[in-house]
Amino acid sequence: MTALLRVIPLGGLGEIGKNMMALEYQDDIVIVDCGVQFPEEGMFGVDLIIPDISYLIERQDKVRAILITHGHEDHIGALPFVLPQLRCPVYAPRLAHGLITAKLKERRAARDSIVRPIDPGVVHQIGDSFEVSWFRVCHSIPDAMGIAIGTPLGTVIHTGDFKIDHTPVDGRIFDLPSLAHYGDDGVLLLCSDSTYAEVPGYTTSEKVVGEALDRAVGEADGRVLVATFASLVSRVQQVVDAATKYGRKVSIVGRSMVDTVKVASELGYLKIPEGVLVPLSVTRELPPNEVILMTTGSQGEPTSALVRIAKQEHRDVNIMAGDTVIISATPIPGNELPVSHTIDNLLRQGAKVLYDRIATVHVHGHASQEELKLVLRLVRPKYFVPVHGEFRHLTAHAQLAWDLDVAKDGIFVLVDGDVLELTEDGSHMADRISAGPIFVDGLTTRDTQSSVFKERRNLSKDGVVVVCVTTDKNTGEIVGEPVAVSSGFLDDTETGNLFEELCFSVAQELTDSGTRHGKNGENGAFKAKVKETARSFIASSVRRSPMIIPVVLEV
Repeated sequence: MTALLRVIPLGGLGEIGKNMMALEYQDDIVIVDCGVQFPEEGMFGVDLIIPDISYLIERQDKVRAILITHGHEDHIGALPFVLPQLRCPVYAPRLAHGLITAKLKERRAARDSIVRPIDPGVVHQIGDSFEVSWFRVCHSIPDAMGIAIGTPLGTVIHTGDFKIDHTPVDGRIFDLPSLAHYGDDGVLLLCSDSTYAEVPGYTTSEKVVGEALDRAVGEADGRVLVATFASLVSRVQQVVDAATKYGRKVSIVGRSMVDTVKVASELGYLKIPEGVLVPLSVTRELPPNEVILMTTGSQGEPTSALVRIAKQEHRDVNIMAGDTVIISATPIPGNELPVSHTIDNLLRQGAKVLYDRIATVHVHGHASQEELKLVLRLVRPKYFVPVHGEFRHLTAHAQLAWDLDVAKDGIFVLVDGDVLELTEDGSHMADRISAGPIFVDGLTTRDTQSSVFKERRNLSKDGVVVVCVTTDKNTGEIVGEPVAVSSGFLDDTETGNLFEELCFSVAQELTDSGTRHGKNGENGAFKAKVKETARSFIASSVRRSPMIIPVVLEV
C-alpha cells in the first residue's frame, strides 16, 4: 500500500472561526482544534456554528485524538458537541485543559470525556502513525501552542494562532529555536495562521496596550469599564495591574468572563492580589474613582453585558456621567456596525469611550507579514497550506511563501472540505468531502438545508397570517365565516377590511371548488386550498408574502 497522508480541513479555511483540521494516515486520524463560530445577523435563533464532522463519524474507529493549540472558543468551543459523537481523548495545554474541563461539565453528554493536559516539548505517541509534541507561541491568551506532528512521511507543523511578541504579558516568548530545529531536520508540511497576512510589518506588542490601559485608568476621574473578549486573559491581567497601581477594585460582569477568570486564577495564569477582585455588589458602595468593571461585549453581541449596559437594559449596571469605557478589541469582520451602535449609545449617555481607532487599547493576537515570513524562513517546508482566515487571507499568505521561494514542491490554498493527499512521490488534490456549517439551535443541530431557517427568514420579512376555518365534522362543509389573525404582518388598523375580504375569498373558493375537509382532519388538500387561496389574495392585494398557516376546527 502506498504511504498516504490526507490533510482535511473541516473548518477555519475560507472563514474566520470554527477551526478544525484532520490528518489521516492509514488507520489513524488526529484532529487539530475543534472550534465554534458565532452567528451573523440574519441567522435567526442560531446559538453557535460548529464544523460538520460527518466524515469523522463515518471513520470513528480511526479517530485517535483531538489536539488543541489554545483555549479560545474558535478552537475549543465545539468540543461539547463533538466529543459525544467521537469519544476520543483530548490533549490540550494546561490553561485550555482547565477551560475545556469546565465547559464539558455543563453538558451532560460530554462529562465523561477524557481531557489530558500537555506540556511543551513532551512527545506523545498517538495511534501507530503519529508522534506529537507542542511548542510555545505567543497569542492573546496564555499557554498558546503550535503542534509538531511526526508522521511516517515527515513532520507536519501546525502553528495554531500566533504572533511573535518579545514582551508578552506572561513573559513566555515564542519558542523560535524549536521551530528552527524542526526546519533544520526537515518539515514535510507547514500549516500557518493567516488571519493578518494582509497586514504589512510587525504586530504591536502587548506591552504597548498595557501602557495605554495604565494611562487611561490613571487619567479617569470616574469609573472605568473595560470590554474585551472573555478569554483574553492577558488583558485581564493588565487591567488588574493598573487597578492595583491606582488603588481601584475590579469586578467582572458577564458569566463567560467570570468562568474564565476563575479557571485562569486557579491555575496560576492570572496573578490577582488579595482584595482587588470584588463582587459587583461591593462596587456600588465605593466611590466611582475606585472602581473598574470588566465586561464582555467588545464585538457588539446582542446579549452581552456591555451592549445591555449601552441600551440601558442591564439590571445591575448603568452608565454614569464621568464613566470611561475602554473597548479593548478590534471588531471581527461583520461586527463593525453593532460595535459602532454600542459606542454611540455609550457616548449619548455621557461616557468617554476609548477604542482601537482613537487609542492603543488593543492589539490583535495574530502575526503580520514580517512575522509570517520569519516562520516560513525558519521552517522551510516542502509543502505549505495557509490556515485560519478568509480566502483573501489565505491567498495573501500563499503569495508571501511564493515571494520567498519557500515550499517549492507545493503551496495549496485550501478551503473547508478540500482533501490534500501527500505521498512519497508527490501531492495532489483528492475529492471534496462534506464540510458545511452545522447550526446549533437550542438543544438541536441543523444543517444548511433545514427548512426551519427558511421559514424564520420568511417570518422576519413579512410575518405570519393564520387563517382559521370551521367545518362540520360529519359533512366536511364550512360552518360560519373563516377568521384571520396575524403577527408581524400589518398594523391592526390596516388589516380590518383586508382580512374581511380575505376570509370571504377563502370561503368562496372552497365553496365554488367543492373542496371539503375529510373526516378526522385527514384531507391535506383542504388546508392546501386554504393556504394557496390566502397566499394569492394577499400577494395581489398588498404585495407581501407572509407565512400562511391554515387551521381547521371541526364541530
